[in-house]
Amino acid sequence: MALQKKVFTLNMHTIAIIIVHYNTPQDTRECLESLSDLDVNGFKSIIVVVDNGSQELLQLPKSVTDRNTEVIRSESNLGYTGGNNLGITYAREKYEPDYFLLLNSDTVVDPQLLSELYKRATSEKKIGLVSPQIYFAPGYEYHKESYTIAQRGKVLWYAGGSIDWTSLSTFHRGVDELDTGQFDSQRESEYATGCCVLIPRVVFETVGLLDKRFFLYFEDVDYSLRAKEAGFPLYFESSAILWHKNAGSSGGAGGNVSEYYQTRNQFLFALLHAPFRIKITALRVALSTLLHTNKYKQKAAIDFLLQRYGKQPII
Repeated sequence: MALQKKVFTLNMHTIAIIIVHYNTPQDTRECLESLSDLDVNGFKSIIVVVDNGSQELLQLPKSVTDRNTEVIRSESNLGYTGGNNLGITYAREKYEPDYFLLLNSDTVVDPQLLSELYKRATSEKKIGLVSPQIYFAPGYEYHKESYTIAQRGKVLWYAGGSIDWTSLSTFHRGVDELDTGQFDSQRESEYATGCCVLIPRVVFETVGLLDKRFFLYFEDVDYSLRAKEAGFPLYFESSAILWHKNAGSSGGAGGNVSEYYQTRNQFLFALLHAPFRIKITALRVALSTLLHTNKYKQKAAIDFLLQRYGKQPII
């Protein structure tokens, strides 16, 4: 379709917020309603919601219809990678934003989230990806019975990311910990989470878009390393916060869809980025997975070995 560019004035930076929506209308509406309270003093923001082949068309809540928010639709599910790539491309052509915020639809944001990320992103000449401090949404903690009602909403989901090459895994720093300020001095991160990440336009112009082979999971770690290899540092900003309901659009953490893509993409990520000896280990683990795991992991290993990437039917 032909796009009519909208030009903002006053030389203010523009941030395009990209949200991929897939069959979670209540979560997406709650996310958008929280965005209606964002502090955007000093910059402009627009919101592009990508309806990723949902069964029903998304209806915008009244509170966000007057805040430069629009919905574009893909008739098929393009996954996290394809959905975000569609939104990024659309926003880039129509609005020419200076920054993109990739934001999960199953989140609720603090009003200062974007201003704190923007402040960090503009604090130095060359900054790449910046992710905030993320809490479990109250009641969505892995072990919610371990916390009091007052503590819920302060349990960390992400306080920076680390990569463990020996176990072919990634993990969130601070996950399941009660926030007592222990990560307030943390700045750099080994990877930025795709749950919420602010990315300057120059990064996309240099590195390219998300790798559609991943479809779902590990694409954020892959993109982080690609950005870092291109000379863009990765940062964690503890003063920017939001709450995450955790895997709301993929059936929940530990579901069959999650298990398949986590397993397959773990091997793909290692093949693309790991040291040579770890690549060999990844191949051995993939072969072992064929014999000693459930059918979802077995299919993941088969598809990896046969190089069947992107969206695949889950048995």
